[in-house]
Amino acid sequence: MKLADEQNPFADPGLPPHEPRVQDIDERAAKRSERAVALLFTVSMLATVGFIASYVTIPVDRSVYIWPIGHISALNFALGMTLGLALFCIGAGAVHWARTLMSDHELADERHPIEAAPEVRAKVMDDFRQGAKESALGRRKLIRNTMFGALALFPLSGVVLLRDLGPLPGTKLRHTLWSKGKLLVNMNTNEPLRPSDLIVGSLTFAKPEGLEEHDHDFQTEIAKAALMLVRIKPDDIKDKRSLEWSHEGILAYSKICTHVGCPISLYEQQTHHALCPCHQSTFDLSDGAKVIFGPAGHPLPQLRIGVNDEGYLEALGDFDEPVGPAFWERG
Repeated sequence: MKLADEQNPFADPGLPPHEPRVQDIDERAAKRSERAVALLFTVSMLATVGFIASYVTIPVDRSVYIWPIGHISALNFALGMTLGLALFCIGAGAVHWARTLMSDHELADERHPIEAAPEVRAKVMDDFRQGAKESALGRRKLIRNTMFGALALFPLSGVVLLRDLGPLPGTKLRHTLWSKGKLLVNMNTNEPLRPSDLIVGSLTFAKPEGLEEHDHDFQTEIAKAALMLVRIKPDDIKDKRSLEWSHEGILAYSKICTHVGCPISLYEQQTHHALCPCHQSTFDLSDGAKVIFGPAGHPLPQLRIGVNDEGYLEALGDFDEPVGPAFWERG
């Protein structure tokens, strides 16, 4: 303790006398604290395993009733509880370890310049070694091993979350619901289309047979399978393959713009041009739906169509290439 003088008018009160804890004088109490810390670390490990098990086994769409919150996602509830418990137990175990088993002697040191002198650096290393020794990490192997186990398992929670980056898309981006024999159904009337339902210069939108608006995956599937039908005089169709894939001048193209996926809905029957309202990409439907203006990178995919025995328009396969904007698998 320093007394007050002219240069230092405020006396240093010093540190209060150290009072030993029960763990410092009773080894049985120290063992109880050690087991408590180990228990917290073990519970953290079990909670981490529970987190992973919940993520793998609980369906995303399952809900549970939790009073007083109400109905909530079972997966979110399980993940939140197990992850929170794992973090809490690691923190609680570390705090209990520090408060009951590590040295609690308060140390005071004089202020020093920002740049440490060699002797100060040496003192810091000595203090570090002394602190490591007083933490009893080497002597209390139960705490050390369970702590390492908890810290080693906990990062697995983040690794498991990488599952949401998959599964890999495979070839599903290349395919839609269209297949050989699927009827072309009018989007407005929900009735199968006949060639007589379309007149020259008309624009009609269609969907695959069996796809209904109340289906849970309707939006996902229609975003790939939406169809645009136009009827052009066969003599006005410039592209040979487009003519072969049509039926009596009825052409079937994807309704999804190849720029950013907007639905195309504007058609100029004199020029046979289809316009995307989002960024004005323009496609010539009489010439293989080639891009003649705008930012779209490639033509609209065409669906080969025909007529079945009952006189209804049907698909003769899927689109000739992936629909919508270009993606990394296009190749």
